[in-house]
Order: sequence, then C-alpha cells, then structure tokens
Amino acid sequence: MRVNRIVTSLGAAVVIAAMGAPAGSAAPKGPERVAAVKPTVVLVHGAFADSSSWSRVVQQLQGNGYTVIAPANPLRGLAQDSAYLASVLRGIDGPVVLVGHSYGGEVISNAAAGAAQVKGLVYVAAIAPDKGESANDILGAFPGSELPNATTTLPYTNANGGAGTDLYIKPDKFREAFAGDLPAVQTDVMAATQRPVEASSLGEPSTDAAWRDIPSWYLVANEDKAIPPAAQRFMAQRAKSQTTEVKAAHAVAVSRPDAVTQVILKATRTIESQPGR
Repeated sequence: MRVNRIVTSLGAAVVIAAMGAPAGSAAPKGPERVAAVKPTVVLVHGAFADSSSWSRVVQQLQGNGYTVIAPANPLRGLAQDSAYLASVLRGIDGPVVLVGHSYGGEVISNAAAGAAQVKGLVYVAAIAPDKGESANDILGAFPGSELPNATTTLPYTNANGGAGTDLYIKPDKFREAFAGDLPAVQTDVMAATQRPVEASSLGEPSTDAAWRDIPSWYLVANEDKAIPPAAQRFMAQRAKSQTTEVKAAHAVAVSRPDAVTQVILKATRTIESQPGR
C-alpha cells in the first residue's frame, strides 16, 4: 500500500507540473544561450602621468558594472614596461579590453602580443607603433609636437648601479604641451606630481604590433599638442581602428572622461556581443 501511495503521489506531481509548465517548455531544444562575460578593463597610463589620471573613467566604468584595473606603468623602458604589463595580464581570468594613453599605447601594443585573453585594444591619444617603430619615429614623421621644446632631463641611478636619464615636462610648459583644456590650478598640480619616463623609452623600437591581430578602437584628441592629431589619425587608419574624434588636449582622460568612457564601452560591448570570440 505504501508503495502504491508513493507511486500515486509521484504521478500526481508529474501531472501538476506538466499542467503548470508553459507550452513548448517541457524539452529545451538546442544549446542553452550562455550569458556574455563582461571583460576586465585594464587602463595603462603614459609618460608624465600616473594611474590617477584615469580616476573619473574608472568611476564611470565601475558604475557600468565593469571590473577595472589601472596598474602603475613603470616608465623605465618599453621592453621592461611591456613585460610588466604582460605579467599583470597573466593574473587576470577571462577576457580583457586593454586601454593605453599616450606612451601607454606602445606598452599595450607589445604586452598584448600573444595574450589570448586580450580581445580588444583601445588607444586614447596614444602611440600605436608598428613593429620596429618608435615613438620618436612617429613624432618625427608628423611635426607639431611641443614636447621637444617643453621637456627637460635629469640623470638617475638604477638599482643595479647603472645610469639612466629621466624625461620631465618643464612645469611652466606643462599646461601648454600636455593639458591645455584644463585650468592652470589643476595643471600646476599635475606638473608637480608628474611621473618622468626613461628618456630612451621614446626611441626604443616596438617589437610587436598587437593591433594587427586584435580589434582596436582609437580616440583622437584633435587639440593635442603632444602627439599631433595628424599622427593619431594616421595610426588609427593604419590599425583599421574604429575611430572617434573629440575636441580635447592630450590629457583627454582627465578633461573628457565621458568621451573616453564611451569609446571604451563601445569596445567592451562589441566584445560582449561576440562571446565565442
């Protein structure tokens, strides 16, 4: 009798479940749709700046639900900086959209080579070199940068005792060359807190051009006096980047964080729409 009751109860449960189930839902057909994973956004600053230059962009991306990492770019040489960033990428699970500003564009172009999790590159008023090309090559081909006349050098000693040369922007030239669309009271602080770059970095040739294999986006700052807008447009076209142009000086992530965020979101949402990539 007990067995019969159990069988009867199970049968009733099946009937009730079947009656309550919407038509056509009893047997799913085909593979279930897998939700796209949001990529981690990695923001790489360039010379004369630090990770705080991304602060408002970070806030906006986090507000859109993204995990964001803005590592400190060592600024000690292209090979060393790229190797450091590559090690950061190896510690991230899942897809990555890699963003570089200024000299940071060179670093991401090298660090992303062979990094399978990097699904998109975003260049923000950045150097996007070809293999064998340096920042100085680009700036030499497109005159108009005010950096050569705005910078000064200072020798330093490496940890191994060797000599190096730091490159700074002169404080009285900082606003004009780097951030002309920001108020002087702000650029005075930026000049005082700037991080110098090893001067030889700008002449160091790139060993890779990841934009040849990875989809890219480019934000052109059309009032840039550090990297001429004509150079930016050339690099964007050469990389076949999806290009956005905004009215801004070189420190565009500080002066136009909304515009920078929107370009990054275009990249992330494109990656999310292609989860099988």
